Amino acid sequence: MNVLVLAAGTLLRKELVAEPLHALRAGHRLPPDPGLTMLDGQLVLSPFPLSVRDPSSPLPPGAFSFRQAEPVPPRVPHEKPGVYFTLGTGFNTESGDLIERALAGLAKLDANVTATVGAQLDPAEFGPQPPHVHVARFVPQAELLPSIDLVVSHGGSGSVAGALAHGLPSILFPMGADQPGNARRAARLGTGVALDPANATPDEIHATAARLLTEARWREAAQRVQEEINAQPGAEETVPLLEALVTGSSAPGSPRPAP
Repeated sequence: MNVLVLAAGTLLRKELVAEPLHALRAGHRLPPDPGLTMLDGQLVLSPFPLSVRDPSSPLPPGAFSFRQAEPVPPRVPHEKPGVYFTLGTGFNTESGDLIERALAGLAKLDANVTATVGAQLDPAEFGPQPPHVHVARFVPQAELLPSIDLVVSHGGSGSVAGALAHGLPSILFPMGADQPGNARRAARLGTGVALDPANATPDEIHATAARLLTEARWREAAQRVQEEINAQPGAEETVPLLEALVTGSSAPGSPRPAP
C-alpha cells in the first residue's frame, strides 16, 4: 500500500528512487522489483484533490482520492483580513533573509499577520514587530486557518492542501522538493502566485499580498478546489479498502476510485 504525500506528484521519478528502493528491499529480504511496481501498489491512497495533480504525473489506475478532514464550508473574507506566513520546518533555516523580507512586506498590510519560524529559530531574532504582527516558533495550522484569508508559504504539500481545504489563496516561495511542482499547479489553477524566494522584495511581497486579498478571483479559484475537496469521500471510507488489502478479499461497496 502507498499513501501519497506529494500534492502535484512531480517530485517522485522512478529513475531517481530506483537504486535506494532496491537497496531497501534487499535489506529487508524482499524479492527484487526491477519495474518498481511497488510504487503503484496494491492500494494507492491520495489525500489531495485531483485537480492539483500535475497531468505529467497522473495517479496510477485505481488510486483512491479522499478528503483528510471534515468538509469546511466556504466563507466570506474577514472584515480585517488575517495572513499566515510559514516556511515549514525544513526550508525555514535555508531561506537566507526571506523571513525578514516577508515580515517587512506583510507588516505593511492592514491585516493581522501570524508568522511561524520553526523550533530552530528564535522569534526575538527578527526584532520588534508592529502590534498586528505576531511571530512565534509554532502555532498549529489547523487553529489558524479558520481565522485567516491568505497563506504565505514555501509551497509544501501540507501547507498548500490546508489552504485549499479552507478555500484560501496562497503566495508561494518554492525552494525545492515538491514545492516548485505545487507552485506551478497553483498558478495553473489560479489559486496562488509564486514569487522568487531569493529576490522578492518587501514591496513586491506587500503588493502581491494586497492583490490576493482584494481581488476576488483568487479566493474564488481556491474555493472551486475547496468544493472539489468537500465532495471527496472521507478518510473513513478508506477503511474497507485497507481491510480488503489485509484479508486479500474485495471490499463490497468500496468507495469510488480516482479516475
